[in-house]
Amino acid sequence: MRASSTSRGTSRGSSSGRPRPAGDGPLPRPRGRRPALAATAVLAAGAVLLAGCSSDGDSGRAGGDGKITLRIGTFGSFGYDDKNGAKLYAEYEKLNPHIKIEESNVADGQKYWDTLKLRLSRNSGLADIQAIEVGYIAEAIGPTLGNKWVDLSKTGGAKTSAFLDWKVKQATTADGRLIGLGTDIGPMAVCYNKDLFAKAKLPTDRTQVAELWAGDWAKFVATGRTYRKNAPAGTAFHDSASGLFNAVLSSQPLQYADAAGELDYENSPGVKKAWGLAVEAAEAGITAKLRQFDEKGTWNAGFKNSRFATVACPSWMTGIIKDQAGPANKGKWDIAAPPVAGNWGGSFLAVPKAGKHAEEAAKLAAWLTAPEQHAKVFAVNGNIPSTKDTLASAAVQNATIPYFGDTPVGRIYSEAASAITPAPVSRYDGQVKTFITDNGILDIEQRGTDPDTAWENVRKLIDDKIDQ
Repeated sequence: MRASSTSRGTSRGSSSGRPRPAGDGPLPRPRGRRPALAATAVLAAGAVLLAGCSSDGDSGRAGGDGKITLRIGTFGSFGYDDKNGAKLYAEYEKLNPHIKIEESNVADGQKYWDTLKLRLSRNSGLADIQAIEVGYIAEAIGPTLGNKWVDLSKTGGAKTSAFLDWKVKQATTADGRLIGLGTDIGPMAVCYNKDLFAKAKLPTDRTQVAELWAGDWAKFVATGRTYRKNAPAGTAFHDSASGLFNAVLSSQPLQYADAAGELDYENSPGVKKAWGLAVEAAEAGITAKLRQFDEKGTWNAGFKNSRFATVACPSWMTGIIKDQAGPANKGKWDIAAPPVAGNWGGSFLAVPKAGKHAEEAAKLAAWLTAPEQHAKVFAVNGNIPSTKDTLASAAVQNATIPYFGDTPVGRIYSEAASAITPAPVSRYDGQVKTFITDNGILDIEQRGTDPDTAWENVRKLIDDKIDQ
């Protein structure tokens, strides 16, 4: 959507490091540069994950049984799989006996994207279908990568009019090519462990819980301080300060980009607000100091072991809770309205031109993202669909998820979805988010780094690794 690069702000002045509260004027630009590490980071990520998807030599090759193998590269929880998901792969294979589907899934979205870009640059090692997270979609449609994808408005038979208009716009190139079909969107809520809330002498009724922080994420942090007074041993109020940062930012009209879609994180009132509250939560000791989606599985284990009482909960997070907290914690988690409505995440399915069977892959992508399949995934995983009719359907509006008992999951998330006004997205949002959360906030939370120093480190990383 944006072909031009962007400035980092114009003010220099004296630098105090971290963002100042909104209203204090623009932040100074980064000073100095580190040695360039971008290529090394991407190559390292590629080395880690190259075995994860198909190699160029066998992607889509027909086996001895004459079947075509279509490989899908994903991250997180899309809800298509035959083990924990809606069993869509098995259904499609039954409808199309000549097709066999294999999914390669990784937890770390940033490493996934770094590896995908490397493979796209080489036109090799690509899955037949690649998932793209919304934080990277502007880069995917940009001048460097936009011509790497099949135009799904012309191939595969997808009914593009079925999708939310803004979802289609996000995945459309400047010359009008649609490179991705919407999977889900990420309306916000807060998921909480009722058992831990009860032990900490907090209300457990979802309406009363929502009232604790209604209208202001600062009230959410204040609730964390209250929880800490009677916290069960070994538990924290929230999983991570980074998760809180993402949740707060998701509710802001301007995030990493300005109104024109150009990267302007330093001057963003949304970034300032989210950073300030995340730092406050970290320094108040109300988080479990975990890195979300870490490869070691420590964060996942936190669900199973009830290490934290809340997690910022976009709709797709319900599937992760179900899978990671496990059967022993069924019925212990509930969902409350967030302080402020927002949208965190949502993804697309795209088909690389370099795939061996692009036409068959496009048909599969269209089928997986059709309204009927959106409804099936929501019923099992809670992923809120990005197709208009499905979102408004009684099946979604009245839905519950067995793992969460009688919680009106569909109503909570559909109401949140109706309040979404998507913020402008720049080509660099995903990378900037990773630097702020994994290098800035995590350093404060886990290593006790001074917030001013942590912010300055983030600015240097962005200045060093993002070529604008």
